[in-house]
Amino acid sequence: MKTNFLISAVCLALLSLTSPAWAGEGHDHGEEAPATNSNGPQRLPDGSVFLPKPAQRQIGVRTLPLETAELPRSLELAGKVVMDPNAGGMVQAVLAGRLEAGPRGFPSVGQAVKKGEVLAYVVATGDVLERANQAAQLAQLRAAKGLADQRLVRLRELADTVPRKDIEAAASEVASLAAQIAALSSGINAREALLAPVSGVIASSNAVAGQVVDARELVFEVVDPSRLRIEALAYDLSQAADVAGATLAVGSERVPLTFIGAARSLREQALPMLFQGEGSALSRLAVGQPVRVFVQTASRTQGIRVPAASLMKNAANQSVVWVKTAPEHFAPRPVTFVALDGVSVAVTSGLAAGDRVVTQAATLINQIR
Repeated sequence: MKTNFLISAVCLALLSLTSPAWAGEGHDHGEEAPATNSNGPQRLPDGSVFLPKPAQRQIGVRTLPLETAELPRSLELAGKVVMDPNAGGMVQAVLAGRLEAGPRGFPSVGQAVKKGEVLAYVVATGDVLERANQAAQLAQLRAAKGLADQRLVRLRELADTVPRKDIEAAASEVASLAAQIAALSSGINAREALLAPVSGVIASSNAVAGQVVDARELVFEVVDPSRLRIEALAYDLSQAADVAGATLAVGSERVPLTFIGAARSLREQALPMLFQGEGSALSRLAVGQPVRVFVQTASRTQGIRVPAASLMKNAANQSVVWVKTAPEHFAPRPVTFVALDGVSVAVTSGLAAGDRVVTQAATLINQIR
């Protein structure tokens, strides 16, 4: 009896553990989704964003108060990086021949070199028949010099009976033949040294051991990366006469440019304009790289300077910036703007002085849903 009683008690206990628990009447929530956390980042019905202070610190939100000012009108021109002729140069072969490595071997791309340093040698290689003729001529000159040397020795032994002018003439003939032999030997075994025209780095290299190059062929290109020039193309000729300044955006850094001048002849219906740039930021550019040049004109416009990183796109593909309207609320503002310098823009409508615009983490705020 006791055994049957214990088995019944265990079964009842197991049933009580596996049976579901039901809420009382009026307390069942049915199939409703769990409630959202109203304290987390979220997009509000009016399009603004609620972002608590801890979340702001976590994503690194930064804002900037705005001020209205007179800003120069800017033009954005397409350009490219070109070599400064005073701080760069090309190394070309004057002779046709075979390349040989210099004292430090062939320089690699990006290697620093000094002005006058030997980069490579070009060993002249001519036609087989021409080299045979030169060798035969060299043999004749050496034979003639041997006879002239013997004649000069005999004349000097007879110096008491031979006129002095004959001895001097024989000595002059020996010297002339020696000079001809030296010149012809250097021509046959000619080796041209390719020297670095300026101090800088190797921008391009076309040298390979044993390579045969033609005369005037480009072998190396040397540039000073801290001194480069920017060539921009203007399709409106009046733009060249209204340049007050120019800048170049290299990443998030703004590099000021100095306007050198504009060409006096068109190139493919465009007027080339040349700018000079200096600084460490230019070392991140390469010769021939396309860039955007922002030219400031003498005319001014009323606007608000805003970092270009603050501009976002909304669902309607409008340009917007996020404005901090409350300690934990941010609202999007559609704006119209013109370019300034590649790093900042001039907002002409949509903002007012005193607004605090998000300058950092605007992309993350724009993605909150």
